[in-house]
Amino acid sequence: MRRPTRVVLLVENNPYPQDFRVRREAQTLMAAGCEARVVAPRGKTQPWTECVDGVWVHRFPAPPGGDGALSFAFEFAYATLAMLLVSAWLWVRHGFDILHLANPPDTLFAVGVVFRLVGKQVVFDQHDLAPETYLSRFAQPTEDILYRTLRLLERLSYSTADLVISTNQSYRRLAIERGRCPEREVVVVRNGPPLSYLPLDPDPTLVSRAPFLIGYVGTIGPQDGVDYWLRALYELVYTHGRRDVCSVIIGDGDALPAVEALTDELGLRPYVHFTGRLVDHDVRRTLSAMHVCVQPDPLSPLNDKSTMNKLMEYMALGKPTVAFDLTETRYSADEAAILVPPNDVGRFAEAVGQLLDDPARRARMGEAGVRRIREGLAWEFSARALVTAYRDVLGASVAVKESAA
Repeated sequence: MRRPTRVVLLVENNPYPQDFRVRREAQTLMAAGCEARVVAPRGKTQPWTECVDGVWVHRFPAPPGGDGALSFAFEFAYATLAMLLVSAWLWVRHGFDILHLANPPDTLFAVGVVFRLVGKQVVFDQHDLAPETYLSRFAQPTEDILYRTLRLLERLSYSTADLVISTNQSYRRLAIERGRCPEREVVVVRNGPPLSYLPLDPDPTLVSRAPFLIGYVGTIGPQDGVDYWLRALYELVYTHGRRDVCSVIIGDGDALPAVEALTDELGLRPYVHFTGRLVDHDVRRTLSAMHVCVQPDPLSPLNDKSTMNKLMEYMALGKPTVAFDLTETRYSADEAAILVPPNDVGRFAEAVGQLLDDPARRARMGEAGVRRIREGLAWEFSARALVTAYRDVLGASVAVKESAA
């Protein structure tokens, strides 16, 4: 009998199992017959080693936080060394066949190089475009030395991998054109929620806050556009006179203090409720109470090419969405969102107001979103693509289900 394929997944920018994508990938590979282990940073109360739903997790001390180029460089260097050491220990202690690297950072190719020397296969799972992230956060020119360094690290990550996994067609196209990867070795595995991601009974304390609730969930970073949404909300409240709304903002991030300060500056505190980071159950319960959801990510080199997890969650829960018109947002949303000209907060506010006043349209858009998820964007479709790529590109011993649903 053939031995199961042994996979070690490396993730640096989120603990496990909090990183939904890596968790779903690990569970999918286990269900397909692999043995999966995860190396991840340790959260404050997490054990160093534990088994989570059949997946063994091996943790290292999380790097200190910080901002700026030097802080990021130290974080990435430290994390790469720590993950190399833990991976080496796993190789000696348990052995593995495939090393599955999730970026950021793009420095993890160094771990891949070491294990390719001893015959292991490497997967580069590109969660983010590091060069575009840099341009979007710091607005630097493309001839900047740090940008060119990130391009080099990305190129090395592509060249080290036997298989590149992209989250959408824009990422795949960059891997083929910019990274010069063979088309057969670049596979799209999207970030859609599972078919079981369904609405829950809403929190009654939220329902009582205002006649209309407008939801946002996600990271609150400089590139995520929550400040754009607050300026649109200002237009909705003070220009259009909508005093019947409350915006519920779920999440955390390094831009949260600035966002809260902007809320006070604009006089929006009575119309905004910050929940902080919530667990999955509470996210669904909160979003289930919303009348409209927003994806305010502005046009930027990163956002135009990225698929936003928040949009997938809104659609799965049947929530109509207003978003800026970005390439991958347009593909994902189809009829489930009103798309307005990029970065135009006035048009954004108008679109939200129109939806609040049109319950029939909200229902149609919500149904379109659910249909889009169930017919092609749910995780079950991505799971099949992942396992098929492991089998066809890497020759892994896996079982591919015939149906995604």
